[in-house]
Amino acid sequence: MTAADTARGTVGLCGLGNMGHAIAGRLALKYRVLGLDTDPARLAAAVDAHRVEPLDAITGFAETRVVLLSLPSPAVSVAVAEQLAEVLQPGSVVVETSTVNPSDIARTARVLRDRDVRLVDAAILSGVAQMASGVATLLLGGEGADLDLVQPYLAPLASTSTRFGPLGAGMAAKVINNAVAHAVMVVLAEAGALAAATGVPRGRLVELLAHPEAGLLRPLTHRFAERVLHGDYGGGMPTEAARKDSTLALAMAQETGVPLFAVQAAHTVYELAVADDLGRLDYASIAGLWERWTGRALADTARDAG
Repeated sequence: MTAADTARGTVGLCGLGNMGHAIAGRLALKYRVLGLDTDPARLAAAVDAHRVEPLDAITGFAETRVVLLSLPSPAVSVAVAEQLAEVLQPGSVVVETSTVNPSDIARTARVLRDRDVRLVDAAILSGVAQMASGVATLLLGGEGADLDLVQPYLAPLASTSTRFGPLGAGMAAKVINNAVAHAVMVVLAEAGALAAATGVPRGRLVELLAHPEAGLLRPLTHRFAERVLHGDYGGGMPTEAARKDSTLALAMAQETGVPLFAVQAAHTVYELAVADDLGRLDYASIAGLWERWTGRALADTARDAG
């Protein structure tokens, strides 16, 4: 695919659910959009709202060089990719925006590769409203040349696009981010319950945790960014002190009758770390347990070299 292909101004979109409908609206501001969905009502809604040109079969994408996927499951994405591989011309690019795992991206890529159709992943780190407003965030993975080719089609969708690495890296980043968000939500619910049980105003708790030096942000900005990424665990708050504080929190929970799940699970890690002779190192050194368990370094040596 060349710059001339991009200038033709046609893009395909497979899947017109809530997010796909919003994507269609953004693409239609700049491009002719060919749309396909198994639900006639969804297809009709996109036609009415965004002047999407409806397709009645996947063969209608034959004239396009870029097709975006916004589909409900990895299995559906693979099935659609198998059909697109029979239709798209060599050098075309499929953009996966559906939320899937890197292994699913690899499966889809294998399906397309035999026909010399390329794949990039563009994970959407935003809701439907942000997409509809053009202020979504995209987390990208794929070959640089392929990402360059599809960038004009992604530009109307997002105010921020970040390239995370090879194919699948964008999806991996999104899944990791969401896992952190969901786990932190459990921790925050536990913190709120402890605050309620001990007379701490919940609004004041929010103010405390939002402070850059407090317990929510400091582990990221200092311990992970400044210690784990550099493998530097000297000085700082010892792991054995972190274990002691965790023990106090568990005792408070028992005294006040507050169930803890995430904090209890986290405490186990500190027990293991102290048993593994990490007690006198900064408590960010618990990352070393995962390095040993997985055989992969967490330090970002490329970042240090740069």
